[in-house]
Amino acid sequence: MATKANKEIEKENKGNTMKGVVVSDKMDKTVVVSVSTFIKHPKYGKYYKVSKKYKAHDEENKYKTGDNVEIVETRPISKDKRFKVVK
Repeated sequence: MATKANKEIEKENKGNTMKGVVVSDKMDKTVVVSVSTFIKHPKYGKYYKVSKKYKAHDEENKYKTGDNVEIVETRPISKDKRFKVVK
């Protein structure tokens, strides 16, 4: 049944999905995930890394600092939380 629940979550959330690393788990039911992307410089063509932090909802508090996770965009949960942890 766990796979069925995951499929329902994926159907419900057709938003953007990203992979990142948990950098903080000190809040209750919330983790901070750092997502890194490579961006090409418009003039020089060199690729450089840009990191951004997102607060994501973690209902069971099971993800700890250093874990690789996948987050999906969802409805606003609080002032800053717009993502849920999927894996």
